[in-house]
Amino acid sequence: MKHIKIPDYLKKMSQIFTDAGFDSHLVGGAVRDSIMGIPAHDYDVATNATPQQVTDLFKKVIPTGIEHGTVTVLFAGEQIEVTTFRTESDYSDGRHPDKVEYAGKIEEDLSRRDFTMNAIAARLSDGVIVDPYGGQDDIKAKVIRTVGIPGERFMEDGLRPIRALRFAAQLKFSIEENTYKEIFKPEIQNKILSISIERFHDEFVKMLKSEKPSAGLKLMEETGILKLFIPEFEICRGCIQGDERGFHDFDVLDHLFYACDGAPKDNSIVRIAALFHDIGKPAVKRILDAQTKQEISKDPCTQADSNQIYTFYNHESAGTDITEKIMKRLKFSNDEIKAVTHLIKEHMFHYESNWSDAAVRRFIIRAGYENLNDLFDLRVADIYGMHNNPVAFKNSLTVDNLVELKDRIKEISDAQNALSLKDLKVNGKDLMNIGIPAGKQIGIILNRLFETVIDSPAMNDREKLLEVAQKLKETIG
Repeated sequence: MKHIKIPDYLKKMSQIFTDAGFDSHLVGGAVRDSIMGIPAHDYDVATNATPQQVTDLFKKVIPTGIEHGTVTVLFAGEQIEVTTFRTESDYSDGRHPDKVEYAGKIEEDLSRRDFTMNAIAARLSDGVIVDPYGGQDDIKAKVIRTVGIPGERFMEDGLRPIRALRFAAQLKFSIEENTYKEIFKPEIQNKILSISIERFHDEFVKMLKSEKPSAGLKLMEETGILKLFIPEFEICRGCIQGDERGFHDFDVLDHLFYACDGAPKDNSIVRIAALFHDIGKPAVKRILDAQTKQEISKDPCTQADSNQIYTFYNHESAGTDITEKIMKRLKFSNDEIKAVTHLIKEHMFHYESNWSDAAVRRFIIRAGYENLNDLFDLRVADIYGMHNNPVAFKNSLTVDNLVELKDRIKEISDAQNALSLKDLKVNGKDLMNIGIPAGKQIGIILNRLFETVIDSPAMNDREKLLEVAQKLKETIG
């Protein structure tokens, strides 16, 4: 390919650079994606103009990374990252280059980039490609290869090996043999470990957004990177789940990887929950004799035996605690941690058709109405991960039960049943008006009234509730 299509607004931007005597090129993922026929969204521009000169050329410029030669230009309603041609030295802090020197030509700028597929530029005015390292050939061959010697590239920045694995999963590429072998070397492993946890977090989340995250996660396990950042997964490898009951084809770790594949790609909360939902199983695994049902071992990695059955009681509780620790360490937000751990804690619900309406209401209240879709998606992902197969939405008892439960929840929602204290037809002030003193007693009575309404929605009537409250006042007094 000799050129790619450049959006009109970027051509207008290029004219501003040209009129001022500067070069400008499109670089990075947008060029790679365009060559692959993937729609590009974020556009990065490289130029021989300095950050100050770029600031002088455009009306609205944000100095987002000016110490590293980068500014963000607001142009034609878009935010465009513009970086001065540069070369870089080591990244001692695992995050920022120790020294940035401006370069005169685009070829010099491309020489500092990580992989050949990312070391391609396109002239901003007409899209003519500059490809000094054979990136187009590697894209065609679906190969990830470093620019220059792999060890040197990886020692410059410990994030690059992780990016290689993420790109392999995201683009469905293979990693060139010498490039891949380099990741296993102790000095590269130490360099990887030196990066900031925030940078690992960003790459990890991007990997989880791949079509099949399991591909990248398995590479992370094989290269030892997974153990560096999430050592809790190690005990899940070899923790057998499958027994004569036929629930699982895989050990816990593969099950988690495949469950992650089965979660919605565009829902990071459910994907993360799927990846961690059974991580507590090794801690609570019990091995029973299939005939006597007596416990014979607690070793999570005991070899499979047809005379044994395996139990994992309360693994959701253990998994909630482990996941919270991992997510805190990986710098996820408090809201993300709360959402993910709640799904893990609740994922073991077992609906049956004989549930009463009150039981369904209690389930809604415990799980939270706003979390139900995510919880159902997690359950489907869990089923997917049992056999690494898409879930059959016909002739599946588990799925049929989910559909039935959804229908019953919709009926309850449509009926506007009280599902929280705020849905009661009375409040604390109403109770005080009938002589119940402010304080602990108010809360106790409101909760008792709520229990009454859960069992019998028709009781959610102001007069009925006040009558019940008066009786409760006398008994609790």
